[in-house]
Amino acid sequence: MESLSIEGTPKTPTVKFDSTHGLLEIKGRSSPENSIEFYRPLLNWVAEYVKNPGDKTIVNIQLEYFNTSSSKCILEFFKKLEVIRKANHEVLINWYYMEDEGMLEAGEDYKYMTGMPFKMIEKIE
Repeated sequence: MESLSIEGTPKTPTVKFDSTHGLLEIKGRSSPENSIEFYRPLLNWVAEYVKNPGDKTIVNIQLEYFNTSSSKCILEFFKKLEVIRKANHEVLINWYYMEDEGMLEAGEDYKYMTGMPFKMIEKIE
């Protein structure tokens, strides 16, 4: 399976999905004009990845900001990853936030809604 790499812009995050190493990263800001269109390739990639995942999948989310429509797509992303965990593969989601209560709460909300193992990591710069 090929990796997925999308260069970030001021409105879209950088995306690096590497199936060989089981490493999925989303970093930056997410407020695209059409979130569904932006996230479609990511969700399609994950749908393929879950068919043959690695023993361990690490997901690094380092978002500075995301809009409401992005939040729905991000939730869908996490729900697709649940399939891996339910198939007894290890999944760890590292949710990075910067001294921002809103981003910490968002990560905690996703953890609660999905039941996935999240690690909250305060990023200090």
